[in-house]
Amino acid sequence: MTRTTARGRDQLTEEAADAAIEQACRILRLPTIRDRFGDQAAAAARQQATYKSFLSELLFIECEDREVRRKARLVKQAGFPRTKRVEDFDFTANPNVTPALVHTLAKGAWIRAGQPVCLIGDSGTGKSHLLIGLGTAAAEAGFKVRYVTAAALVNELVEAADDKHLSKTIARYGRVDLLCLDELGYLELDRRGAELLFQVFTEREERSSIAIASNSAFSEWARTFTAPRLCAAIVDRLTFDASIIETGTESFRLRTTKRRRVNRAS
Repeated sequence: MTRTTARGRDQLTEEAADAAIEQACRILRLPTIRDRFGDQAAAAARQQATYKSFLSELLFIECEDREVRRKARLVKQAGFPRTKRVEDFDFTANPNVTPALVHTLAKGAWIRAGQPVCLIGDSGTGKSHLLIGLGTAAAEAGFKVRYVTAAALVNELVEAADDKHLSKTIARYGRVDLLCLDELGYLELDRRGAELLFQVFTEREERSSIAIASNSAFSEWARTFTAPRLCAAIVDRLTFDASIIETGTESFRLRTTKRRRVNRAS
């Protein structure tokens, strides 16, 4: 019978401890501690750290990593079609947009107050960038955000109405803290589609925020919402106590493309 040395017993104890820690972390759902406790323990031993110091560092990195995962999860759930951030917006390329206002909106007080934001301007002027950027900032601040184009939302509402579960769909859109509605005004909506969209606005009125991006001035919305009274009611709901940002008519995206072509040709 082979005698177990003291070194062997110590090694076995270490292995058992590692297995126990890993199992406990899986049960308690502490993935960062599970992945990093070994490295942290080695670092603590080298630094002769106290048990409390070692434990506090482990808990800190778990909390820090959990916050990163939470932000990423909320941004993913929002359904943004691409990554855009407020801090990446080129304010020098579009002097129509006031940086102070955008950065204030990025802090999210308007969402807590249930106020709307309207981004109005031609294609290529940065509306969608700002819409997604503000939505991303809101999601990372802990708000539940949902991004959708106007056409996609109307189609979803029409299908829900046909399938007899419209109320559930409207309620689902009513539960998010911020609804980011892009491309409003690009397509003419029939009366049914406009009325269904109006129900979503009414569900959220003065309670939960809506941010919209539109290539049409409010005076031109009659081309999208062809029923005059309905159009007026929608404009009223989206502009009451709203922050309105007009991004202008000159496409800096087109201007940038032209500049690159000139630079390549020279």
